[in-house]
Amino acid sequence: MLGGTFDPIHLGHLVAASEALHQLELDQVVFVPAGRPWQKSVYSDGEDRFLMTTLGVMGHARFSTSRVELDRRGPTYTVDTLSTMRDFWGEETKLFFITGGDTLAGLSTWHEVHKLAGVAELVAVTRPGSDVGSIAREDTWPNIHVLDIPLLAVSGTDVRRRVASGRPIDFLVPPEVVSYIRDHGLYVEAASA
Repeated sequence: MLGGTFDPIHLGHLVAASEALHQLELDQVVFVPAGRPWQKSVYSDGEDRFLMTTLGVMGHARFSTSRVELDRRGPTYTVDTLSTMRDFWGEETKLFFITGGDTLAGLSTWHEVHKLAGVAELVAVTRPGSDVGSIAREDTWPNIHVLDIPLLAVSGTDVRRRVASGRPIDFLVPPEVVSYIRDHGLYVEAASA
């Protein structure tokens, strides 16, 4: 699973998924747009983020999108999502949760982080400006794999700011996502989240 706000999905997300698929020899990568991310106060409508994510992954046969967090009420926590996926896929399926190294740097703040070890392993992908090697690890935490991926200096924040200032986002997000953003008038106001 690759979790994130996907506001919007961009090429960095797709490269991370592709590298994890290859380096960890995964069968598939399921993109899970965050429902109500409890550590963020500003994010776009879940339906827009889900549809952009679906459009962004539709060209890859081993990528898919899940609504598991969007359909849950209240704040969404990674441990709950992974537990739901574990129940769905069964104990015999090995689960990995893929996220940016910058996100894992705050692992100690995650809700019930100690319960993750019994559900999945974590995958920290390198991103510009993140120091994955400095993640403090505790014995009760799940195993953490560190993947070096091509560093792309693209972020959702930058994409939103570019749209707000009228600058192009072509080649930063999939073409279908560019069209969706333009057709739905997303991010036309300055975004700082």
